[in-house]
Amino acid sequence: QVQLVESGGGLVQAGGSLRLSCAASGRSFSSYVMGWFRQAPGKEREFVAAISWSGGSTNYADSVKGRFTISRDNRKNTVYLQMNSLKPEDTAVYYCATGPLAMMGGREYDRWGQGTQVTVSS
Repeated sequence: QVQLVESGGGLVQAGGSLRLSCAASGRSFSSYVMGWFRQAPGKEREFVAAISWSGGSTNYADSVKGRFTISRDNRKNTVYLQMNSLKPEDTAVYYCATGPLAMMGGREYDRWGQGTQVTVSS
């Protein structure tokens, strides 16, 4: 069973950067697709980015493409989300997620972290 713990959120000014980390426990981490999602107040949770088990393939939501970078280190059981050129509309709780059937397009994720708050001030 994979357990996920996010960290790295905080308050940043527009145009700034943050790096989120998600530490995973469990032997299956390195064989699963990993994803980042976010949920803003009053909105549904949305897909942000995903990375294949090897790290060789990534996928991004159009709203973050060119600004966010997902990566993983399977030796450390950790996935990262580097967020640059942050905008106020990026404000949300960010979750990492995975699952044995997790897909690069954002579906079939059934294991979730507790989330980390990202707030971007204008």
